[in-house]
Amino acid sequence: MPWLVSGDRVLASLEVAHSAARRARGLLGRDEIDGALWLPRTRAVHTLGMRFAIDVAYCDADGTVLALVTMRPWRLGLPRLAARSVVEAQAGNLRRWGVAVGTVLEVQH
Repeated sequence: MPWLVSGDRVLASLEVAHSAARRARGLLGRDEIDGALWLPRTRAVHTLGMRFAIDVAYCDADGTVLALVTMRPWRLGLPRLAARSVVEAQAGNLRRWGVAVGTVLEVQH
C-alpha cells in the first residue's frame, strides 16, 4: 500500500488514481476517506456530487504544495496552471497532518 509522506513523516495511507477514469471519479460516491487520494496529472478538481467537504493540495512537479484549499460539496475549484498533481483528503486532515504551502509531499511504497 502506498503512503503519503513528507520528509521522514508518514502522514496517511494513500490511494493513487493512475488512470484517467480513476482521476475523473475521484472521491465521488463515498461518504468519507480514511487517508488521502493522489491525482497525478491534475490541475483542477470539483466537488460536484460529493457527499463531504475535502482539503485539496495543489502540487508542482516536485510535490511541493502550491496552494491548499478546503472545498465544500458542489463547488468548482480554480485551476492551478503550475500544478502537476492534486492530493485530496477529508476536510481538516491536511492541516492536521501539518501540510501547508511549501510542504513537499511524495508517494512512498
